[in-house]
This record gives sequence, structure tokens and C-alpha cells, in this order.
Amino acid sequence: MKAVKLIIPLMLIVLVTGCNGNDKRIIRIGHNQSTEHPIHLGLVAFEEYIEENLGDKYEVEVYPSELLGSQTDMVQLTQTGAIDFCVASNAILETFSKNYEIFNLPYLFASQEAYHAVMDDKTITDKLFKSTEKAGFEAVTWLDAGTRNFYTVKTPIESPADLKGLKIRVQQSPTNVEMMRLLGGSATPMGFGDVYTALQSNIIDGAENNELALTNNGHGDVCKYYSYDMHQMVPDILIGNYTFLQELTPEEREIFDRGFEIVNSVERQEWVSAVEAAKDKAANVQGVEFLYPDQEPFVEACMPLHESVLKNNPDIQPIYDAIQQYNDMYSKEE
Repeated sequence: MKAVKLIIPLMLIVLVTGCNGNDKRIIRIGHNQSTEHPIHLGLVAFEEYIEENLGDKYEVEVYPSELLGSQTDMVQLTQTGAIDFCVASNAILETFSKNYEIFNLPYLFASQEAYHAVMDDKTITDKLFKSTEKAGFEAVTWLDAGTRNFYTVKTPIESPADLKGLKIRVQQSPTNVEMMRLLGGSATPMGFGDVYTALQSNIIDGAENNELALTNNGHGDVCKYYSYDMHQMVPDILIGNYTFLQELTPEEREIFDRGFEIVNSVERQEWVSAVEAAKDKAANVQGVEFLYPDQEPFVEACMPLHESVLKNNPDIQPIYDAIQQYNDMYSKEE
């Protein structure tokens, strides 16, 4: 079945290539969000910058809304060089480099300020971003995906006890499944595209994601309680085909690196306004109630997961220790 799914985006690529009609190298970038999403806006800014500076040689094409397949499909296409870049979730990259699992740890960051400082520190991220070179790709920048919080159809979540007996959709990651076990809920891993129907048909009682899921994906039409437990701050990652990046001249790579910085900067700026707009619509149009529970009971319940992950993967201990230093610098947000 997976082979059939991959045929469609590959046919699209062949079709587009055949219609190009010029000698420019086409650079294809795929992602799974809408054209209004901060990720898309950041990639459009990248497209404009590259074409402004290298337009005689390169033409950039951005494909939103899974036009080139699911995230997993797009990572595979980027590996082979069928496309050049895609945006991947941290959970998917964990299957290529186990060290990515550190960012799935719940309550890893003391604040969003600490999270941003860590992700901007190349002494922390560079080794991790280059750890997938043998798999055929490398990470070129990170993208802010905000904080992940629980939202439910009927039951407001104000303490871990409120999760007991509830079926909560989580990303398809062992770390997330164990997190739900420790918090007392029942983890239901599934693809993001299936969540709305599962909520609507009572297959699940809730999910966990950032505020944009309420509005962009309609989850706030069904779920009426959004609880800021802030259990995760997990980046999305822009990855590029390793061979393509290696074949760039030093001058070209310098321009591309600046372009990656622009993606990061624009996406993060747009993210702030997008979250504000999503909260306003969720509260005033969809009727979602926002809750702000005491975070400490959630943190305490999840600490054994930190211990077990570090024990099983000691390679990430230096990254974990560096993160704690930033946590000390940037204390918990009020």
C-alpha cells in the first residue's frame, strides 16, 4: 500500500518536471500544512529569497497540504532526492536518529524562552541535525510548533486525575504513549488526519496539540476544553537532501543557509500572530474554554520517563544537561 501512496507524488513530480520548459534546477519543498500556516509563509519567504539571489539557476516550488504525500512519504522522497526539502515532525525523525527522542520528553523545557534558546544554540543542535547524513538527509533549521496541551470533548483537564479513563490521541511515538500511561490516561496513537473524525464519533475523548489544531483543523468544533498543561514543546524540522546540499558551491550554500535563517525567522514571527488569532476564534466562535491548571502534578508524574529515556540512551545526556542550564537561566513562565 505504501508503494501505491508514493506513486502519486512521484507522478506529480514527473508531470511538473515535464511542464517546466526551462533549464533552471527545480527545488521542490513539501509540507503538510495549509497555505495560511506559518510554515508555508516561512517557506514562501525562502522561495523569494533564493530566487532573488540565485534565480538564474534555481526555481523553488513549495507544495503544501500533503500534495507530495504524508510526512513519512515526503521524508522518504527527500532521502532519495526525488524532492529536495520537506518539513518533518520530530517524532518521525526519531526513527532515523534515536537522539531526536529527547525533544519528545514531556516537561523538558522550563519555559518557551528556554526552548527557543536551546533550539537556537548550534552547539546543541548541530550534531543532532547532522546525525541523519547516512540516511540521506540533514536538518537545516527548526520551526516553532508552540506548546502541546490537552483538549477534550466533555471533561476539563485540571489535574492528571482528570485524564483517568480517557482515550487521548497522541503522536505515534513510544515516548508519547508512555507519557499518557504515567499521567493515567489511555494513549491512542493515530495519524493527525484521522483525529477530527475520531473525536466526532467518540472513538477518542480528546487529543493534544497546539492551539492551531482547534481552528485550522476544526477540533475546537468538537472539543470544548483546552488545558494549558504545556507538556511538550516539540519542534518541526526542515530537512534537506544530503547530496543536493553537498553539491552546492560554497557561495550557493551561504545563500541557502541565509535562506534557512529566513524560514526560521518568518515562521516564528507568523506563529505568534497565528496563535493569538486561533485563541480568539476558538474562544469567541467555537466556544472553547481555556484552562490553566497547576503544572507541578503533571511534571512530577512524568519525571520517571526522563530517567528511563536517559538510562536507555546515554548519548543524549550531554544535550539534556545543556538544556537544564538554559532552564536555570529562563525560569518558568507565569
